[in-house]
Amino acid sequence: MIIECNRCYARYRYDETRFGDKASKKVRCTKCLAIFDIFSGGAPDASDPAPTGRAGEETVLRLADTPSRREPTAKKIVSTNPRPAAELKMPASSKVSLAVIAGPEAGRMYEIGKPRVVIGRHDADISVDDPEISRSHAAIELTGDKALLVDLGSTNGTFVGEEQIQECPIENQSEFSVGGSTLMLIVTPKGTT
Repeated sequence: MIIECNRCYARYRYDETRFGDKASKKVRCTKCLAIFDIFSGGAPDASDPAPTGRAGEETVLRLADTPSRREPTAKKIVSTNPRPAAELKMPASSKVSLAVIAGPEAGRMYEIGKPRVVIGRHDADISVDDPEISRSHAAIELTGDKALLVDLGSTNGTFVGEEQIQECPIENQSEFSVGGSTLMLIVTPKGTT
């Protein structure tokens, strides 16, 4: 089937067998990094306009990012309260940073200077200029040498690989996506640059 990004209209060939037993999947556009839903069977529901295409051409499935197109899902209540301060602490012998490796601020580095930092669009500890990121999108919580990535009830979700997460332990060089940006956690021994 051919799918089309609802943001930049880039088209991709998608193997329907990748759905497995799922009715829908989230796909990230490799051109603009937008995340959109696709549905198995390639056939839009009856409320959608007729698919485009002429005789002899493949059907192009363009998915509008509207509530009527999304399957109903139960909204999880996510606590935005941080772990108790006694549990959180910076690593003793390491420096922790975040690198933006894809998105509007690709190449930018952020040093983490406290055990809990909020990643967001405005007025966050780490402010990333990306319109798809919520104001308080996600947090990194450090407990010594361990790091936990926590979604803060963001609109577009926080992803590790293709999986949307609520909480997920991450390690050195782990990549995760918030909005249209991909970030990497970098842990280096203190005293190195």
